Amino acid sequence: MYSRELLMGIWRTIARIRKFEMRCVKLYRKGKIRGYLHSYVGEEAIAAGACAALAHDDYIVSTHRGHGHCIAKGAEIKYMMAEICGKKDGYCKGFGGSMHIADVTRGNLGANGIVGGGIPLGIGAGMSAKVRGSGQVTVIFFSDGASNNGVFAESLNLAAIWNLPVIFLLENNHYAVSTPIEQSSRSADLYKRAEGYMVSGEAVDGNDPLAVYAAVTRAADRCRRGQGPVLIEAKTYRFGGHHVNDAGAYMSREKLEHYQSRDPLKIARGYLREQETCSEEELDRIEAEIEAEIDAAVEFAEHSPEMTPEEFEHELKSYNLGA
Repeated sequence: MYSRELLMGIWRTIARIRKFEMRCVKLYRKGKIRGYLHSYVGEEAIAAGACAALAHDDYIVSTHRGHGHCIAKGAEIKYMMAEICGKKDGYCKGFGGSMHIADVTRGNLGANGIVGGGIPLGIGAGMSAKVRGSGQVTVIFFSDGASNNGVFAESLNLAAIWNLPVIFLLENNHYAVSTPIEQSSRSADLYKRAEGYMVSGEAVDGNDPLAVYAAVTRAADRCRRGQGPVLIEAKTYRFGGHHVNDAGAYMSREKLEHYQSRDPLKIARGYLREQETCSEEELDRIEAEIEAEIDAAVEFAEHSPEMTPEEFEHELKSYNLGA
């Protein structure tokens, strides 16, 4: 039986991600967030379960749909909100926005707007940990769309021949933008691709946070024993289109209803109820606290300044990106 502390922590993380994402959609509609916004609603169990199984100094590499990973790895909501709103007090001073948040102090090596672009970065982190003998594990979050990129095959092969402590966590939400997995892969069981590289692979219910937690715990243990890498396919389904302006008309209504019936937030709350260690009133109170935290984060972001043109030019030069 899992501890109350673990179950409460996972449920709280899922609730924070859900409420954060829903608030971001509202801010986007008000013109407070520029560019694209890719919601993680419906997939929260993967980030919450995976990061609960990691140590503080373990690494993660994220994706364009990365807010949930960032929150699950311990990011402060107010700095995330400021970053997404393009403000100077954000994690990356507003340069990264929604798709490029990083917080290396917590082992989050960053989100990536290029599909599959973060995978080789995770290989580098895994190689670093192995060379240093630090015992750290790297989780690479990537999508079913990225699994069809050549960089996935190359990186999995390198991780295999070097026995790197890397967990490839494939978030299969069934669509690469609007292309269903059945039209881009002969087999919808993507974890089986591990066999060709003599790598351990398994599929898990991506809407069940404890299933993800258990799989990542096993994989991390293998990696720390020098038996990595591991490929985990978490089968899930996003609750909307590819991004906030995509109505998702191409999505299967039957599949959507099935996965909504297995909402990660409800499943995590159900685990707590089964143990009868907390009341509905306590959970409602915690949800209200999370709402207040997000209210404060929005206020922080709204009062955070944007960079002046002079500051922007100075930052570019400091990174050797300007003239």
